[in-house]
Amino acid sequence: MDFIKANRETVERAIRDKGVDLDVDTLLALEGDARSLKTEIDNLRASRNAISARFKDAAPEEKAALGAEAKAAGARASELEVELGEKDAALKAMMLRLPGIPWEGAPVGPDESFNTVVRQEGAVPAFTFQPLDHVALIERNDWAELSRIVQVSGSRTYCLKGRLALLEAKLMGWALEQIAEAGFTPITVPAIARGQAFLSQGQFPGHKEETYELPNDDLWLAGTAEVALTSLHSGEIVEHDRLPILYAGYSPCFRREAGSAGKDVRGLLRVHQFLKVEQYVICEADEGVSAEWHARLLGLAEQLLAALEIPYQVIETSTGDMGLGKYRMNDIESWVPSLGKYRETHSCSTLHDWQARRANLRYRDKEGQVRFAHTLNNTALASPRILVPLLENHQTADGRVRLPEAIRPLMGGDEYL
Repeated sequence: MDFIKANRETVERAIRDKGVDLDVDTLLALEGDARSLKTEIDNLRASRNAISARFKDAAPEEKAALGAEAKAAGARASELEVELGEKDAALKAMMLRLPGIPWEGAPVGPDESFNTVVRQEGAVPAFTFQPLDHVALIERNDWAELSRIVQVSGSRTYCLKGRLALLEAKLMGWALEQIAEAGFTPITVPAIARGQAFLSQGQFPGHKEETYELPNDDLWLAGTAEVALTSLHSGEIVEHDRLPILYAGYSPCFRREAGSAGKDVRGLLRVHQFLKVEQYVICEADEGVSAEWHARLLGLAEQLLAALEIPYQVIETSTGDMGLGKYRMNDIESWVPSLGKYRETHSCSTLHDWQARRANLRYRDKEGQVRFAHTLNNTALASPRILVPLLENHQTADGRVRLPEAIRPLMGGDEYL
């Protein structure tokens, strides 16, 4: 709140640039009302205590009046506490909608159409034959039961089999090992979490409709390991020499894909359940340190794509597309031949201390001061989405799929899947 008052213009610009429906005047008025109520309640309590202190020495004829006065003060304080509770709840709800201040280099715009291309890597394949899309390749090689599983589990589900099922499992293990070799601790986390974990991570309150709820258990299904990892150290004070904390989180993920009706209905691009290895960093609250980790996370994801020989482009995400709490966000989009365009396969985000404040994620700096940490995250590899560009870019004229050299050892050294 002190920051908002001291940097009102910056906060209002962030609200505007991120397209948040939030009025700072209303927020500050609510905070002022709550502060006044607290002061009045404290004064009433002090008055009641003073009356109680006088009561035992008061003359008999004064005690009735003093008792009535104390009772009235207590009753008024109780009334104001109810009002204060309502004001505090409304204030918290508004505070949870406050955006993080975006990076000054982020393109300003309301949606993904304002995203810009930073660079493109790898050569887009020039086929000398009519290429197939990934679904046709899968069906030709009997690598899945895509139509049958819809009868069992509904739309946007998938069922791989044979060599492709093996490849998916091995790719996730390979990605986990690659990120571990870079110094990250492999960690498996559950896909289920309490609502507070989603609030801390930033998914709630704004995106509940995108999340599967388990109402009988007061739990939700997470769409990323980031949900659990953000809250893993909540309430702790991490000593400076333990930073940075680096995790390679592996988990099943679930997304309702609300609002995506009609989009990517065919195949593996947009499914309800998938697997993901997520890079996650907790570091000191220093803008330069965060920037270094952002570059490293992005670089590690690019290394994996380069090893998979998939052409890609790096995107600078606009203020309106990056999400409420993010300072900076770079997407990586991989080339999908059947669509004739790049599609997002990775997302790298720096959140500064926005997430840490929600999660009460703190550390003690070198001077002994307790501060909120900075957090960052980036996809290492997510499947089955990564299989789409992998299969399509490496297909051959006879309907086979050539394996990139880097992952041939995963499949017994074979050149083809």
